[in-house]
Amino acid sequence: MAEINTLSQFLTAAKTSYQVYDLGRRVQHIDMIAFEQIEALKSPYPYPVQGHAHMALVFWDASQQHFVWFIKLPLDEQGMLSPAPRSQFIQMIIDALGRDPTKPLTEDEQQTLANHPFNFKPSQEKLALFNALVRKLLGLRASAQYEFAAQYLAGECPQAHWQQLGFQGLADICVRAAEMDHSDRLVRALTQAPPEVQRAICQCLEHLTPPEAVSKAIYDRFTAAEGEERLYYLRALAGNTQLAIQAVNSLIDKAPLNADTLVTIAARVWLVLRQDALRLEYLESLALQPQTFFNQVFADIVAIPSLRSLLLSDLRRPERSQALTEAVGGLFRATRK
Repeated sequence: MAEINTLSQFLTAAKTSYQVYDLGRRVQHIDMIAFEQIEALKSPYPYPVQGHAHMALVFWDASQQHFVWFIKLPLDEQGMLSPAPRSQFIQMIIDALGRDPTKPLTEDEQQTLANHPFNFKPSQEKLALFNALVRKLLGLRASAQYEFAAQYLAGECPQAHWQQLGFQGLADICVRAAEMDHSDRLVRALTQAPPEVQRAICQCLEHLTPPEAVSKAIYDRFTAAEGEERLYYLRALAGNTQLAIQAVNSLIDKAPLNADTLVTIAARVWLVLRQDALRLEYLESLALQPQTFFNQVFADIVAIPSLRSLLLSDLRRPERSQALTEAVGGLFRATRK
């Protein structure tokens, strides 16, 4: 029997169909060709968090029964999957299941697999989004919470009944935002629903690319909001980079970005940092924070492959401020220890 070195090979050999999602920064589908390149160590993992890849693998066999693995695997200094831990995980699976990942498990086997060292537990919000995305992908019905969420967002229920809303139902609506009149319902909710509902919608949309009308409604709410409230709407613009750039620039025009905003951008809206002028302003604001904070946030964003070369080039720019020069010096001193 052929040697199995990758997760793709294992799932293909088991005659299963599968899809891969990142659950680290945002809940995002990873293209199959891209995943094979990652597994072949030809491409870095695109969305690292603290030196790890946080993945969800959903797979199914001819019986259409579906299975999910949540896997956290370490990355090397170049952002590539570390082969040894991945091989260890695959061997653990083979030892427990043989070559059939869909076989029924005893209670002890289930406990062993649930407690393996590469397992991680997504937040409830990410889990709800993942569940909604997978249901849509596989052509399954939305959750039982979907119907009430649709009625509430359409104004067919009293606004005061918002506590009866389930987050899963809102996730189902947001994932299907381009279907039927869901976009109109979301826009209505973003202008009329209680703040608690608007925040929950934003927590869903920060993982998605909603229709333009919904993104514009989010941007309008962002411009009207103040303080920490703005960050919910900023995160929800993650799927619309142009509006996110406008939002971040509007914050920069008023004052240096504060710590919470810097973290929000790094965690969800990092694509805005591909714009040179905005990225430099971001680094200048970051340099005003304590050295430890600067080091941690810079280490987080420089690990993102799409930003790495840009940020490393920025460190050598002669026109940087004295504050940024000192922060970069502190970063280098810390990395030499």
